[in-house]
Amino acid sequence: MKQSEDPGAYRKILLASVSAMVAETTTFPVDLTKTRLQLHGESVSVGSTGRTNAFRVTSEIVREQGPVGLYKGLSPAILRHLFYTPIRIVGYEQLRSSLKSDGGSLSLPAKALSGGISGVVAQLVASPADLVKVRMQADGRTVAQGMQPRYSGCFDALNKIVRAEGVGGLWKGVFPNVQRAFLVNMGELACYDQAKRFVIENRISEDNIYAHTLASIMSGLSATALSCPADVVKTRMMNQSRSKEGKIMYNNSYDCLVKTVKVEGLSALWKGFFPTWARLGPWQFVFWVSYEKFRQIAGFSSF
Repeated sequence: MKQSEDPGAYRKILLASVSAMVAETTTFPVDLTKTRLQLHGESVSVGSTGRTNAFRVTSEIVREQGPVGLYKGLSPAILRHLFYTPIRIVGYEQLRSSLKSDGGSLSLPAKALSGGISGVVAQLVASPADLVKVRMQADGRTVAQGMQPRYSGCFDALNKIVRAEGVGGLWKGVFPNVQRAFLVNMGELACYDQAKRFVIENRISEDNIYAHTLASIMSGLSATALSCPADVVKTRMMNQSRSKEGKIMYNNSYDCLVKTVKVEGLSALWKGFFPTWARLGPWQFVFWVSYEKFRQIAGFSSF
């Protein structure tokens, strides 16, 4: 049994990567809308309302850039998930197995901690790709204003960031990034695991697409509520770059948090909540249904 653990882990990594790419491609336009909503307000004067919504943002993107504009930044997003998703999914499963006593079930707090830790490790590795994704998504606003985009592609962005900000610049915003990853995975993985077992054990559904759908909805809501404030701070920290005078808008994550609340109010920390959940729900549905099916085909037990 021990001999099959390593090959099995590699196959699970491959299955998680493929499932993540399918889910990311399917739901990316909603993620782009969420990012634009979270950045909205930085360029709005204090005296103006500057109100907008997901439908208006999406309409503006399609009108100004065409349908292809909804996929601006897809390549670094997929690159990110080639590292991020397999590490957190397989890492969580390994932690769960190592902490679980023989025949016993792991408690919800232990599952939450396992999810948070696996998410932190995964995000530390994938942070550069996440930075490029946010920068390229934000570039769409620059194009809409009649200016040239900062980056022509994924590798051009990596090259320019390293030259202008150093290698450490690739991990800009890493603290709110890691903080968000801990909260997202604490809510998402633990809640999906717990909710699916609740549905099955209470005979609401068998271990099938219905159980996976119900569990993904619950985990999506939990992850969004916990992570949205950190996501707003993360997005704004990662999007900022130094001006010609060498100035930046936010000195650190706490400064960003304070300035956001002071200028836009406490509710700004949950800006983009609906599109965040609207994306997490479908993303998790596509991912978990695909991943569970691929696991079944590959001869693995349910997650």
